[in-house]
Amino acid sequence: MKVDAILVFNFGGQYCHLIGRRVRDNGIYSEIVQSDISLEEVIELGKKYNIKGIILSGGPLSIYEKGAPTMDKRIIHSGVPILGICYGHQILASYLDGKVVKSEKKEYGPSYVHIDKAVGVLKGLAEKEEVWMSHGDIVLSVPKEIETLATTDNCPVAAFMHTAQPLYGVQWHPEVIHTKNGEKLLKNFIFGVCKAESTWDAEESVTRYIEETRRIIGDDNAIIGLSGGVDSSTAAAIAAKAIGDRLTAVFVDTGLMRKREPEKIKRMAEKLRVKFVSVDASETFLRELKGVTDPEEKRKIIGRVFIRVFEEASKGIDAKYLIQGTIYPDRIESGESKGASLIKSHHNVGGLPKDVKFKGIVEPLKDLYKDEVRKLALRFGMPEDMVYRQPFPGPGLAVRIIGEVDKEKLEILRKAESIVSEEIEKDAKLRDSLWQYFAVLTGIKSIGVKGDGRAYGYVIAIRAVESKDAMTANFTRMPYGVLETMSTRLTSEIPEVVRVVYDITDKPPSTIEWE
Repeated sequence: MKVDAILVFNFGGQYCHLIGRRVRDNGIYSEIVQSDISLEEVIELGKKYNIKGIILSGGPLSIYEKGAPTMDKRIIHSGVPILGICYGHQILASYLDGKVVKSEKKEYGPSYVHIDKAVGVLKGLAEKEEVWMSHGDIVLSVPKEIETLATTDNCPVAAFMHTAQPLYGVQWHPEVIHTKNGEKLLKNFIFGVCKAESTWDAEESVTRYIEETRRIIGDDNAIIGLSGGVDSSTAAAIAAKAIGDRLTAVFVDTGLMRKREPEKIKRMAEKLRVKFVSVDASETFLRELKGVTDPEEKRKIIGRVFIRVFEEASKGIDAKYLIQGTIYPDRIESGESKGASLIKSHHNVGGLPKDVKFKGIVEPLKDLYKDEVRKLALRFGMPEDMVYRQPFPGPGLAVRIIGEVDKEKLEILRKAESIVSEEIEKDAKLRDSLWQYFAVLTGIKSIGVKGDGRAYGYVIAIRAVESKDAMTANFTRMPYGVLETMSTRLTSEIPEVVRVVYDITDKPPSTIEWE
């Protein structure tokens, strides 16, 4: 039986996969496709899914910029309902003979739209809505067969609908949580305009992930990089189901791990019941990172060294494939999609060297989001403390140390990480409400006073955010008492630290990690 699906055309926007995630939240399968997909390819996909609608994503470029992504115009008039968002709104308007121009005033962040007509995708919205904007071009005017539904002080056509076809455009981003009624707008499109029915569940797709992994690897051996997080652990569980004892889990001790992390990962491998190999490459990683301060260079170096260590580890077991726990957010932030802007290279995506010696790299979770991965992990019977572990970056503490990485800084940050975690985890309610919390060793030194004398030491930043899928996040309104305790402990238990600051920036405009 075919499930109802919404296609999301990827114009390179950082929120593209967030749109897909929001669709899935409603029990509708979403498929992310390149924006230049042809009408014939859409028809072919229709043999696999009931394509009920299409959403055009945002993108970092102007539609008039050289090399800007385009789409097959025939799809617009195919009868399939279409919702254009930001760049998608602009390109849809231009293809319908609307006028798109460079705005005199760019809009980034919270804004307000005035709803002139609450119909179609805007049904049920108030006259004034708080939304999230991120654009430099605007739709200035539209032809008579298109009706303007909303405006802003800066944007004369902030939302529109075609009077004869199921075509809609909105300049703002309904997929981000900062748009107050974005979920309602998307539901209006999915259920009201597209008439889709909730028939899809990520957990029911686990058999497909196992079969696909088995098909790719065939009769060969494979290794998986086990980092201790839920992503790599779930990928290991899928791979174990797919190829059994031909899988070996390899833990690379980079020297960039949290306190007591190697011991925890070994216990985790025992729970997964897979063959386990541990490689101490800490001196290699530190040597390669010596003198490096640029975060992108750090990530690429770490990605390259990881691969070389995995290649060496694979020789003894004749492993032809490397399995990774890459998930959707890793891929989109690494600028994998055509036209996408690079936010930061994840060591297992954008940080990989080109001359990989494996027959292939297998990523069973590459189309899933963190909360979907966690559901699969629970289905595999993993304990909750493993499933809901704090997310930890693949490059480890190297990207939580601003500037050059060395042993002294790593030891300071390991202690700071431990203190921050201990204090937050004393309050179960606070701990469970957070997506991620950690310490950052900033590249700043500050004057302080210790023991009635002058001290000159490091500044530690504390970061704590709430999120659902890591594509967007809000900083946590941390209780002052908890902050005070953390600050006191950090400055008294770590002699090299003299000042503590708290990060109150959402994502966007920041990322969750500092580097």
